[in-house]
Amino acid sequence: MHKLILPLLTATLLASTGAVLAAGELTYVVNNESAKYDPGTTAETFAAPIIGNTFEGLVRFDKDGEVIPALAESWEVSEDGLNYTFHLRDAKWSDGKPVTAGDFVYAWDRVLDPATGAMNSAMLYPIVGAEEHYAAAGKGDIAISAPDDKTLEFTLKARVPYMMQLLTYTTFFPVRKDVIEADPEGWTRDPATFIGTGPFRVTEFNTGKSVVFEKNPNYYDADAVSLDKLTFRLIPDPATALAAMEAGQVDGIESVPAPEIPRLSVESDAFMVVPALGTTYAFFNPHQAPLDDVRVRKALSMAIDREEIVEFVLQSADVPAIALVPYGININGEDFRDGTDNFGLETTAQPEAAKALLADAGYPDGEGFPDTVFVTYSSPPIEKLLEAIQQMWKKNLNIDVKIQATEWQVFYPEVQKVEYQIAQMGWGADYPHPMTFLDNFVTGSPNNLANWSNPDYDAAIAAAKATGDEAESLAEMRKAEAIMMNDHVILPEYHRNNYMMMSPKVTGFWRSTLNVPYFRDASIAE
Repeated sequence: MHKLILPLLTATLLASTGAVLAAGELTYVVNNESAKYDPGTTAETFAAPIIGNTFEGLVRFDKDGEVIPALAESWEVSEDGLNYTFHLRDAKWSDGKPVTAGDFVYAWDRVLDPATGAMNSAMLYPIVGAEEHYAAAGKGDIAISAPDDKTLEFTLKARVPYMMQLLTYTTFFPVRKDVIEADPEGWTRDPATFIGTGPFRVTEFNTGKSVVFEKNPNYYDADAVSLDKLTFRLIPDPATALAAMEAGQVDGIESVPAPEIPRLSVESDAFMVVPALGTTYAFFNPHQAPLDDVRVRKALSMAIDREEIVEFVLQSADVPAIALVPYGININGEDFRDGTDNFGLETTAQPEAAKALLADAGYPDGEGFPDTVFVTYSSPPIEKLLEAIQQMWKKNLNIDVKIQATEWQVFYPEVQKVEYQIAQMGWGADYPHPMTFLDNFVTGSPNNLANWSNPDYDAAIAAAKATGDEAESLAEMRKAEAIMMNDHVILPEYHRNNYMMMSPKVTGFWRSTLNVPYFRDASIAE
């Protein structure tokens, strides 16, 4: 089932949902609260709205998906694609201190120190010496330097065609050494120390309630920022958030309840469908019974009806997924998904084949199937999804799987320990390239939450990165995905779109396919 994911979407809104706030103030509802907002170390999607509006790196995406200057006003890349030189503009931190090239050197070196627990250290591995530095517990030379305060240089081991896209991600953002060393654990939770480089700065962290921002007067392009105050209000239940939106109490909500999508798509011009490069899936733990048998993992995946899930459970325009990488990522002139295998899966259920496979694994008609728990984070839509899957497994395989939901701050650390049997997760792209999904399954990746390892997979990923030939790289990435998918490490569910609302009084707002809402250019009419 093929649905093309469109480029980044700009919101120019036309309808009549009234907000009661004063001009220059905007309130936006988020449904989840992150455990940490450290741009260098986090990989949590829930942190993206805060970090994306308080920090910028060398470059950023514009609303059309093009890489444009941010803290760097210009740069040069050597003819062989290995040497990068960036020239910083006269930018300041939100407390007024100048941004220097040394801030980037410190930030990147920090990401490559295992002691910091950075989730995306591997993003820096293309840099000469970076991987070795990480392996040596943060020791050894790295080809990153600051010849002066306004010049940053680094050298790659091999050409990386998507390097400029990588640099837009938070892992490459600068952070301040003096701020972090003063309070390594708490600096991102105190407005006085959450010092950034973006268009807004935090004035209040109200845990469990809201995050409040004001325009950053020290932002290099502060004249382009219209909003004086921005509030992210936490409302976990999308139905409650929608009620607040329709009552005019807030200006925008990041998601709407699935059952309301058909109505809102007809009745409200404030309703938006934002394409997203994301895949929702569950991890199977291949180290815990009964999921240590690939036949069991495959049977569970074959027994669910993804089309039914999308149409009747999600009631959305999402795309049933039978693989990891979503549609909409083009390499060498073709979509990554075109021409790939289905790994023995269909978008509809295959109950007879699934039953036969489960019987072959020693559980005929589900008999003797061990107690199994499917863990998830607390979220009404996700819990509804899991209940549907639970029912499909009962109907098609005659097995009973329990569902256990806990708050994200409890759930995620437990999943990181890989002590679950089945865990609901997913991944949204950090940059528009297949590697943002595939890198997570390399041996030892902090985001490899199944602790799965396959040397052939690792070799294919390494080969994809090493070649300068895009066609060859594409072939190796497809080979890697097939290795992982044929081992059924994940239960793919659907490729995501985002369904949200924003008042027609707001212009200039946009939300990227990487799931970051940007308010830099937003303004709100009186």
